[in-house]
Amino acid sequence: MTVDEVIAYCMAKPGAEESYPFGDHELVPKVGEKSFAFIRFDEKTVAVKCADTDEAAAVLRDRYPDDVETTSYIGRFGWNTVKIGGKVPAKELRELLDESYETVVSKLPKKKRPDTT
Repeated sequence: MTVDEVIAYCMAKPGAEESYPFGDHELVPKVGEKSFAFIRFDEKTVAVKCADTDEAAAVLRDRYPDDVETTSYIGRFGWNTVKIGGKVPAKELRELLDESYETVVSKLPKKKRPDTT
């Protein structure tokens, strides 16, 4: 996947909104005012929230040691940074983006959850 494809995939999610809280070098797609990805244009990376545990995040880092690392500052909360265009296959990256989005949506109050039907 390219950076543009990652952006398009994220922004096609129900309720997704663009935000640039750290400047124009990083797009932070949000749903219900909560971030579900951090897309850094200059580094060509995307940070995603892993679903259940730190163990799931560690498995991904072990599988792709050159292309996945703990996200700075928020990695302790189960976030991984993935190199876009690296060894992580496009299908798996889409699954990671889906998982991140769904994890964030599941923790939103019901009134803030987007209609996903």
